[in-house]
Amino acid sequence: QVQLVESGGGLVQAGGSLRLSCAASGITFSDNTIGWYRQAPGKQRELVATIDRLQNTRYAASVKGRTTISRDNAKKTVSLQMNSLKPEDTAVYYCNAANRWNGETYWGQGTQVTVSA
Repeated sequence: QVQLVESGGGLVQAGGSLRLSCAASGITFSDNTIGWYRQAPGKQRELVATIDRLQNTRYAASVKGRTTISRDNAKKTVSLQMNSLKPEDTAVYYCNAANRWNGETYWGQGTQVTVSA
C-alpha cells in the first residue's frame, strides 16, 4: 500500500518560514520523482517544486529563490523549506510521487499552510 504522509503545515506570519516533510512508503523511492503541489481555494492545483532521484530540482517561478526542495533517498523523505512566505502562499500543499518507469502517480492527503498578512 502506497502512502505519502505530509507534515509541517501550519499558520505563519508573512515573512516567516515553514518546513514541510513528506514520508513515503510502499514505493521504490528511487524510481520516483517527488513533487510538492499546492491548491488554494477556488484555484487549480499547481506545481511548487519537484526533485528526481538524482537530486535535479525544478521550481515554480512564484517560489524560486524562497524555497528549497530536498530528498533523503535512504529515509524515503522529501522536505520543502519555504522562506519569506507571503499570504499568496496560503494553500493546501500536497506531496506527489511519479514513477519514471510506468507513469503511476500517487498523492498524499495534503497539509494546510496559512500565511497571515
